[in-house]
Amino acid sequence: MAAAVREDGARGRGRGRRGCEHYDRGCLLKAQQTCEECSTLFGEYYCNICHLFDKDKKQYHCENCGICRIGPKEDFFHCLKCNLCLAMNLQGKHKCIENVSRQNCPICLEDIHTSRVVAHVLPCGHLLHRTCYEEMLKEGYRCPLCMHSALDMTRYWRQLDDEVAQTPMPSEYQNMTVDILCNDCNGRSTVQFHILGMKCKICESYNTAQAGGRRVSLDQQ
Repeated sequence: MAAAVREDGARGRGRGRRGCEHYDRGCLLKAQQTCEECSTLFGEYYCNICHLFDKDKKQYHCENCGICRIGPKEDFFHCLKCNLCLAMNLQGKHKCIENVSRQNCPICLEDIHTSRVVAHVLPCGHLLHRTCYEEMLKEGYRCPLCMHSALDMTRYWRQLDDEVAQTPMPSEYQNMTVDILCNDCNGRSTVQFHILGMKCKICESYNTAQAGGRRVSLDQQ
């Protein structure tokens, strides 16, 4: 096969060179940003570790990640525990999970660590591609892995308080209680049943799930 390539290259040279020598098939190329013969620029950005040629996107090579990242570099820091480059505004403000990037995005199932799309860290510490996170918010507000709220829902919970107060349940349900499990604090509570939502007594979140059957309060029977 190698001989065939060399013969093809020789035939190409016999027919006449087209442009610089790096156009000929079968030649050995030394990875570099420009051609030594004609100074052709192979890429506005070149990494001599990854041998990556690309247009200038303010890339930088992260030694800890082992790959090139889209920058600018000053906007990111490498979290050693998460083992990933994250936006500077998350430094000291995110929940670290060891090697959390060594997994697929739970939305698109594509690798997170090597992705060119910026990773978004949820309050629970799980990662999604930022684009996947933005799409997820169009359908819901919870982490697809642990069901924890993916953003600060405090304002919405207070609005829901008002809606619950203004929406009395029918008489047959007014004394009905239910056991709930909170997805945000993992606490368990027994609360009054309401069709709009059941509020955790511990953290006041409505991100809850029913953990038992409904029943009428004993003091109301």
